[in-house]
Amino acid sequence: MVRPLRIAVTDPIITGFAGHLRLTAREHEWRFAADSSPREVLDGADVVVCSRLTAEDMPDAPSARLIHATGAGIDRIDADAIPADAAVCNTGHHGSAIAEHVVMVAMMLNRRALEADRQMREGTWRTVATAPGTPFHSALRGSTIGILGFGEIGQAVAQLVAGLGMRVVATRRRPDQPLPDGVSADRIYAESELASLLAESDVVVVTVPLTSETRGLVGSGAFDAMRPEAILINVARGPVVDEDALFEALSAGRIAGAGIDVWWGAPSGTAAPESVSRFAALENTVLTPHFSGHAREVFEQRAADIARNIDLLDQGLPLERRVR
Repeated sequence: MVRPLRIAVTDPIITGFAGHLRLTAREHEWRFAADSSPREVLDGADVVVCSRLTAEDMPDAPSARLIHATGAGIDRIDADAIPADAAVCNTGHHGSAIAEHVVMVAMMLNRRALEADRQMREGTWRTVATAPGTPFHSALRGSTIGILGFGEIGQAVAQLVAGLGMRVVATRRRPDQPLPDGVSADRIYAESELASLLAESDVVVVTVPLTSETRGLVGSGAFDAMRPEAILINVARGPVVDEDALFEALSAGRIAGAGIDVWWGAPSGTAAPESVSRFAALENTVLTPHFSGHAREVFEQRAADIARNIDLLDQGLPLERRVR
């Protein structure tokens, strides 16, 4: 009889969905890193389920045949940590949850929700009816949303905002490639045409993966191209946007606001990275701790993907969402 697979899980979030992970066609040997070092848990593992992985985590003689990321991004998996003959797969399902976050933040910024909430808590009822000079907020209907990157997240945003009556433009590596059923855009730009997209967008959403080409993609030149009344929402990776350029653009009023869900630097436990403090002083920001995709349904579906790939590996069949 073929022995069960040895499966090591080092991601603490997906560990909470162990019951879903274990729904494989047959039982396997599971190890979770909650109370052990990653190196101990990974020793002898056939499958590694992780959100991040370094070469130092791996045993001297790694045996993994599958490295399965618990999200879409694999930029936190060190290439040197992957055995030469191991497959790498990712998962997704976060598009709809992040799209809802994007719409929420866009509405909060356009309607000055945080400012109004603070004034109400202070006992001030400030509207265009009670305080002359109070700005009107703008509706999303009829405005243009520019989406940088048109993968799972970008397409989910496009589908959601279509119901709000927004015009959708996006950048895409291959702009002429057909879109999936149910997804549409008013215009698809090539990546080299980023400035044109920025110039016509009222809301700019960053969804591209972090690569050597996209690091610092949204910098001072990008903010020069944006409208002063436009807002930026980053749900990709922090370093895709130049931190100093964004802070300067917000402080100087070169753009109207920003929603920042991804950061420069990692938290230490529940302590936010240093980059958060400088933006916290700005009133034209909505700051969140990289939780735009943290809906329970997302992780249930991700666990199901991982379990299905474990079955495919066990049966010697082609894996789904293989990225290497």
